[in-house]
Amino acid sequence: MDGLAIKEILSGGQRANMRFFGPHCLDSEGNPMSFGQQMAVVSHYLHNRCHASGRTYQQKALGLMKDMGRSLSDGSEDWLASDTAAQTDFFREFLDVPFKSPADPQFTFIDLFAGIGGFRLAMQSLGGRCVFSSEWDEQAQRTYLLNYGEVPFGDITKEETKSYIPDGFDLLCAGFPCQAFSLAGRRMGFEETRGTLFFDVAEIIRRKRPRAFFLENVKGLLIHDRGRTISTILNVLRNDLDYYVPEPEIVNAMHFGVPQHRERVYIVGFRKDQGVRDFTYPKPTDTTKTFADVKEQSPVSARYYLSTQYIKTLVRHKERHAALGHGFGYEIISDNSVANAIVVGGMGRERNLVVDRRLTDFTPETRISGEVNREGIRKMTPREWARLQGFPEEFIIQVSDTAAYKQFGNSVAVPAIKATAEEILKRLPKRSKKYSKA
Repeated sequence: MDGLAIKEILSGGQRANMRFFGPHCLDSEGNPMSFGQQMAVVSHYLHNRCHASGRTYQQKALGLMKDMGRSLSDGSEDWLASDTAAQTDFFREFLDVPFKSPADPQFTFIDLFAGIGGFRLAMQSLGGRCVFSSEWDEQAQRTYLLNYGEVPFGDITKEETKSYIPDGFDLLCAGFPCQAFSLAGRRMGFEETRGTLFFDVAEIIRRKRPRAFFLENVKGLLIHDRGRTISTILNVLRNDLDYYVPEPEIVNAMHFGVPQHRERVYIVGFRKDQGVRDFTYPKPTDTTKTFADVKEQSPVSARYYLSTQYIKTLVRHKERHAALGHGFGYEIISDNSVANAIVVGGMGRERNLVVDRRLTDFTPETRISGEVNREGIRKMTPREWARLQGFPEEFIIQVSDTAAYKQFGNSVAVPAIKATAEEILKRLPKRSKKYSKA
């Protein structure tokens, strides 16, 4: 095995169950670590070993490297744990990536519920160094690895995962899922959030006390459970955790240079010793973009074009809902208009159909009912979805179309995140010294 095999192992191929065994390959409960867990520790160490945050991973990572070095040699050497050149060569897949962390960061952050790293792209572009990432979905982990050279840790609800979060980072970023709370005693405080993923975010804030946090969620959070959910969240952040938290705001990605009508609620907060007493969410910067700005420049595969039978099904579905007075159903986005929010499941792709008459070979590439339609109606491609979310062209997509749609549909819109993060960073006092190196 060499560095080039790591992504194949992590992507679920024949060797997906591979793991190295040795005295350092057990977790804190004495269970063998999965290969993904091992690579999360090692990759986090390699990216942070020249900075103070690397100390969090150093002992475990060097032990794992020693076990690997012995497994890959004659059983007596530990060259991976001691030889920097050997580490660089063996783990080159972690280091030779399109989106590297800045060598001299202006601030540090952690990336929770990381997905494919939309927060990370935005923060790195502003000079931030990611010192911890967590994402449980294995396909998203693979995309994250290919682009940032880091395997995110898994389930953030586990204490083992939390134990790897370094101290002293500046900003916590999280796009946590929306869940109802028990509200058992109607105290609407910290304890009522147990069993939800917000509880884990709040617990990390409580333990680590970052200078600020930036949370993202669907706009429905504001009315979820008749408003009790957001009330509980704000009460915990403001009163239990003692952060300055301005009123959340719905931010639309289409105001920041991407042609997608995507409204999300943003919640930011500042530790009170930072002296922040007011906060203004960013004003629109660019509302001129249309689908033509993200449309594929070359003709796309026939597999993205709808079959004649599927179009008939969509038409009937829309007619049924129209008869009931509903506005549900497919929608065709013209080149000079803005896309609907891209979402996973339901009508996520069907509400963002486009007309593209450049197809000349109508031979089906997948099993379909009927024929490839001659009207030019097709789904947007995964790359078009990536552009709608503000991901750059060099962002690597090496998963199935189904997985790619899910990953981009679940992602944050990078330009809107960046614009808001700039407002957060403007208000944080400058550190008196640069970030220490190990």
